[in-house]
Amino acid sequence: MQFLFAIALMLASSVLQAMTQPKPTKPERASIGDFDFPQAKEGTSQIVIFGDCWITAWTVLWYGNLRTRAIKSKGGKK
Repeated sequence: MQFLFAIALMLASSVLQAMTQPKPTKPERASIGDFDFPQAKEGTSQIVIFGDCWITAWTVLWYGNLRTRAIKSKGGKK
């Protein structure tokens, strides 16, 4: 009998906790201005690397295609 009382108390506390927790706010969408990339200056030599390696002085020559739409995939269905 005590076991059933403990289960009922656990379920009641879970329901009460779910009802009283605050709703999370949605985060704002990121924009290009939120990122700080080191830009290459005019006349700076450009290094092209194929593969993985560590370099000490890196610059970003191009960035873009920042999407603000949700990614939807049709995978998982058979």
